[in-house]
Amino acid sequence: MSKKTSYTADTESRLQSLDFFRGFTMILLIGEFTGLFTSLVDPSLKGSVIYSIGEQLHHHSWNGLHFWDLIQPFFMFIVGVAIVYSVDNRTSKGDSYQQIRNHAIKRSFLLLLLGWMLYCIDPGHITFRFQNVLAQLAITYIIAFFLVRKKVWIQILVSFLLLAITELIYRNFSIEGFNHPFVPNENFGTWLDMQYGGEDLNGYWVAFNAIPTTAHTIWGVLAGILLKSNKSSSQKFKILLLIGIIGIVVGYSMDSITPIIKRISTSSFVIVSGGWAFVTLAFSYWIIDIKKYRKWVIFFSVVGMNSLFIYLFAHVGGGEFVHNIIKPFSMALFGWTGELSGQIITYLFTWGGLWYICYWMYKNRIFIKI
Repeated sequence: MSKKTSYTADTESRLQSLDFFRGFTMILLIGEFTGLFTSLVDPSLKGSVIYSIGEQLHHHSWNGLHFWDLIQPFFMFIVGVAIVYSVDNRTSKGDSYQQIRNHAIKRSFLLLLLGWMLYCIDPGHITFRFQNVLAQLAITYIIAFFLVRKKVWIQILVSFLLLAITELIYRNFSIEGFNHPFVPNENFGTWLDMQYGGEDLNGYWVAFNAIPTTAHTIWGVLAGILLKSNKSSSQKFKILLLIGIIGIVVGYSMDSITPIIKRISTSSFVIVSGGWAFVTLAFSYWIIDIKKYRKWVIFFSVVGMNSLFIYLFAHVGGGEFVHNIIKPFSMALFGWTGELSGQIITYLFTWGGLWYICYWMYKNRIFIKI
């Protein structure tokens, strides 16, 4: 992990839509650690618009799709796009493929190590699990990296091959008690986790998700290759949008055959969420890089530029730390609005505090990377 004290990138030469997309995703991720999303589904709010929004900011319990189920696929997809730009940037500076490859392997290992470390905090003992974003990303990143120089058709083939393998394993796994592919805790993914003590029985999450969701990162690489191509901006937008719409339609259409389940990353879920990632990037690209509406992008970009730091900081108690500083002042000013509304306001200020940390780091040219 390194600290950079200078930032010389010309914002006009950057893919600012990617900066926005990454920052937007990270702002939502750190928002989860403020407590705000939980407060929005307070039983007293049931039936209200606020409660409906709160539901969308939580994972679906099993078969179905909430907005929050798209956040991790978005992040995996964004990393794939960034791989293309990063490799080209380092190549233009004179780095050899061997140097870039070694750095990618090191980064993958560090992501996995950091993912494991997060799991050790709550139980207070060493725990090897692969369910969180960083641990999953360690796997999807390195696979996508080794494909980045391959032909496009090979990358597409590998991505769908991973989905096909996942589908076949789940449907044909025959050990009694774990031979129901789409039943919580009765599927191959749960069985695999129980073999090495990495189970997550209550939440139904499985480590094997890293294999099918690798498709998201590979598709991100393909989107990055498209955006770096000589096609016109209009053509790039139309291709991204068309791929995204096809993915959404196909993914939802598959639901009756293979249920859309985020918690075990079924093929239908990967395809539909991948489609939404393409559509989101397409419209971000159209608004920011084609139409040049950019003044507001910095609000999101400052978070995306320190995405790893703010994710780790919020995850290890940073959100609670900022909340405890803000709460006395916030409740003193807004406590009269009621206990729940006062808490919601305090969580919003906490969210703003986490954003300001990123903004302060940006203003002081501090960027934490691996």
